[in-house]
Amino acid sequence: MFNPTSPVTGAPQTGLTNPTYTLSADIAPTLDGKQFAVTALGGTQTGVAVHSGPCPFTLTMVRPRVFKLLGQTNPVTGLVSSVPMNVYNHILRKGMLPLAGQPYKTALFRLSMEIPAGAEVADAISIRAALSCLFGAAWANSSAYGDTVVQNLL
Repeated sequence: MFNPTSPVTGAPQTGLTNPTYTLSADIAPTLDGKQFAVTALGGTQTGVAVHSGPCPFTLTMVRPRVFKLLGQTNPVTGLVSSVPMNVYNHILRKGMLPLAGQPYKTALFRLSMEIPAGAEVADAISIRAALSCLFGAAWANSSAYGDTVVQNLL
């Protein structure tokens, strides 16, 4: 279940020292989602704003509206001809200033996970391994991602 422990310890980023984010339960924009708002900051994060109406800072997980099931195997080949995907979306919204003195504009950070129907039963450990690798790489390279987006350099 998506239920992050609060406070969340932030990954290393240039300009942030020991960042933490206190989460409070919020209402997701869809019934298929669960959302938390960042209501307090820890560490040194000069200039970062917590969640507010004009400046959102939310973390949302959205599950498939209709869970897709694996189809039947072909009686001749023994293969499943079409494997549907169950899509989960992890969305972070953060209000940002496009220019000093201007109103906030909401940035969206999305992680989409497309899982083959049936894999949650037949190969759950591979799903967990993929997520472990994904989040481990993101954690280890968090500052590099920040540098890439801020400096526009790969």
